[in-house]
Amino acid sequence: MEFQINKKAKNVVFTLIGVGLLLTIVGIATGMGDHHFKTRLLTNGLINGFFFFALGLGALFFLALQYATETGWYASVKRVIEAVAGFLPYGMAFFGLVLLVITIMDGAHIYLWMDADIVKEDEIIRGKSGFLNPAFFWIRTLVYFATYFLFLRGFKKRSLLEDKVGGTDLHFTNYKRGALFLVFFAVFSSTSAWDWLMSIDVHWFSTLFGWYTFAGMWCSTMVVLVLTTLYLKKLGYLEKVNESHIHDLGKWTFATSFLWSYLWFSQFMLIWYANIGEEVTYYQMRIENFKVLYFAMFVINFAFPMLLLMSRDAKRHAGILTIVGLIILTGHWVDVYIMVSAGSLGANAKIGFLEVGMALLIAGSFIFVVLRNLTKAPLTPVNHPFLDESIHHEI
Repeated sequence: MEFQINKKAKNVVFTLIGVGLLLTIVGIATGMGDHHFKTRLLTNGLINGFFFFALGLGALFFLALQYATETGWYASVKRVIEAVAGFLPYGMAFFGLVLLVITIMDGAHIYLWMDADIVKEDEIIRGKSGFLNPAFFWIRTLVYFATYFLFLRGFKKRSLLEDKVGGTDLHFTNYKRGALFLVFFAVFSSTSAWDWLMSIDVHWFSTLFGWYTFAGMWCSTMVVLVLTTLYLKKLGYLEKVNESHIHDLGKWTFATSFLWSYLWFSQFMLIWYANIGEEVTYYQMRIENFKVLYFAMFVINFAFPMLLLMSRDAKRHAGILTIVGLIILTGHWVDVYIMVSAGSLGANAKIGFLEVGMALLIAGSFIFVVLRNLTKAPLTPVNHPFLDESIHHEI
C-alpha cells in the first residue's frame, strides 16, 4: 500500500514548524542584547543539528546492521528505517552549515581550539593542535559526510531496484556493503564524537565518550523507528507488521537504553572514583550548573524504560511505547543539550524561547522529511528475500 501524507499530519507538522519558528524569532529578538547571544544561537544550532543528523545516521547504521547480520524479521519495517535514514542528507546540510559558520567565527567561543589567539596562550591546546585544527577538522568532517552519503545512496538505490528485479544478487551486495559500512562506522562514530562534541571541552577527554555518544544516538533512533511504525499501523498501513515486530523494536529500545545507561554510569563512576583534577572538571561544570537537569536526564533515560518496558506485554502496547518513547527522546535531547551548552556557555546556558523554538522547528522539519520519504516507495518491499520470513515472524 502506498503511503500518503494526510491533512491532519500536514497540519501537525506545519504547526510544529510555525510555532518553532515563532518561538525562535522571539528568542532571537529578546536575546540579541545578551553578550553571549551569538554563542548561544550557534550552540543551539549545534545541539539540534547534531541531534537530528544523528537520528538519520542511527537509522543508516541500523539498516547496515540488519544487512550485515542477514536479519529476517526487519524486512517488513525496512522502508521505515530507510525513510528515517533518508533525512541524513538534510541533516548533513544543516549541521554542516552550523559547523561552517562556527569555523568562520574562529570557533565562536564553542571550539576554543579554532581561535588562534587562545591556542597561542594555551599549552594544552597547542599540544593537541596536530589533530585539532580547522583544516584537518574539515577534512575529517567531509570524509564522514561523503562516506555516509555514498552508503545511503547505494542502499537506497539497490533497495528500490530489488523491488523490480528480485533475486538474491542485490541482497548479497547489500550484505557486503553493510559489513563494510560497519567497519567505517566503528571508527567514525568515535572520532566524529571527539571532533564535534568532546572537543568543545578541549582540555578534557574520555576514552568512553565515543561509545557513550553512539549509544545515545542508537537509542534515540530506535524510539523514532518505534513511533513511526506505530503511527503507520494506526493509519492502517504496514499490514504485514504484527505484534512480534513491534515487540522486537521495543526490545531494541529497551536494550539500547540500558547500553546508554551503562556507559553513562561507567564514564561517571570511573572519573568520580579516580578524582583526578583535569578529569572531574567536566562533571563539576555540569553538576554545578545543571545539577537537577543532569541527574533527572539520567533517571528519565534509565528508570522509565526499566520500569515501563521490562515486561513482554509493555513492549507490544502502543500507548506505553509511545509515552515512554517520547520521554526517552526528550531525555536524549537534554543529554545533547548539556554536552554542548555546558562546554560552550557554562553558567550562562539556559532553556528559553530560543532553545524550545529551534528544537520544535527542526523536529517539525525532520518529521516532514521522514513522512515525505515514506511516500516514495511501497511501504512493504516487494522482492526482499526474507520477506516471507518476516511476514510469519512470531516470538
